[in-house]
Amino acid sequence: MFNEKIKEIQAKMEGLTVNINTQAEEIKAKLEGNDLEAAKDIKNKREENKSTFAQLESELDLYQSVLETNTVEASGKSKPVKNDEEIDYRDAVNNFIRSKGQDVKGLKIEGKDEIVVPYNVIRNEIVPTADGVKKTNTTSITSDDILYTPTKEVNTVVDLKQFTRVIPAKKGKGSYPVLKKATTKMVSVAELEKNPALAKPEFDDVDWSVLTYRGAIPLSQESIDDADVDLVAIVKEHSEEIKLNTTNDAVATVMKTFAPKTVIGLDDLKAIQNVALDPAYNIAYVVSQSFYQYMDTVKDSNGRYMLQDSIISPTGKVFSGKTLFVVNDLAFGAEGTAHAWVGDMKRAILFADRKNLGLRWADNEIYGQYLQAVTRFDVKVADENAGFFLTYTAPVGE
Repeated sequence: MFNEKIKEIQAKMEGLTVNINTQAEEIKAKLEGNDLEAAKDIKNKREENKSTFAQLESELDLYQSVLETNTVEASGKSKPVKNDEEIDYRDAVNNFIRSKGQDVKGLKIEGKDEIVVPYNVIRNEIVPTADGVKKTNTTSITSDDILYTPTKEVNTVVDLKQFTRVIPAKKGKGSYPVLKKATTKMVSVAELEKNPALAKPEFDDVDWSVLTYRGAIPLSQESIDDADVDLVAIVKEHSEEIKLNTTNDAVATVMKTFAPKTVIGLDDLKAIQNVALDPAYNIAYVVSQSFYQYMDTVKDSNGRYMLQDSIISPTGKVFSGKTLFVVNDLAFGAEGTAHAWVGDMKRAILFADRKNLGLRWADNEIYGQYLQAVTRFDVKVADENAGFFLTYTAPVGE
């Protein structure tokens, strides 16, 4: 009777485990799709399943403990009575081990060379603290680990290029037409009257001329052959970081040419966002770390922080409903200076992308290899009205 009940509980627990794992993936998918309410509903159901699982686990322990109390006298000592199924499964596991994985009869196979051993089969047979192999038992074959793989310094860098209007440049120089904002309007016309002419669209031509940025790192073949890690891959990754720094610097340099504005308090930021910038622009903030510190502490008249968490923002933060990206202070100026750019980067900045190459070739004369990084591009202002370069100045007395 108890064995049947145990099997029933174990089956329910297995079903709940599948549901709990599936619901975790569903929550992640809903959050990625910005469906917060659905994610919350699934999370609540998952918590209910976890609670039910805990209850079933408690019941299982109770039934199994009752089975284990059914003992027989042997050699003057009490010995737990195991049911035939547990004994048969333990024998099958032993056969699997002795046959080096060849005999899998009567076993549940999880993957290649892996079997599933129910907890009740080994329960109370092994005491980890007494029977386990500890580090002190293996000093003769255990040595200190020497790590030869270099670890990267923590340095989160935002790729500013991705927020600009990137166009493929087919030639070394050219121009890109940017449609001006329409300012005219239609007039009312009586029935069957001839249609009046609409104003022609006006364009601003943004001229660009590609610049070439390149460099090479020579590597001796001996250093490549004798390294404990993939030295070429490490140097290649390093060169990619250098290229990212190069494009970021070029974009930031153009951002600093936009009309400057000084920010003293929250009212100044609201005026820029609500009045100075056209509401048609898709506004976002790119701020230095020092400017971010200011935004992270500013409050409205009700004492509420203006910087808020958001699951739909790439950075996890929004300011007054607008996405916020953080860069190093040095990107916009000196260390400790609070600068920011606010506006619509897609409309404001043009990135003419010509080539982005990583080359590798062998040189017999030096018995080594060269890793060359090449990037060709130009960055220009496309719409000077689409953004402002901000400087925060603390109020007098602070």
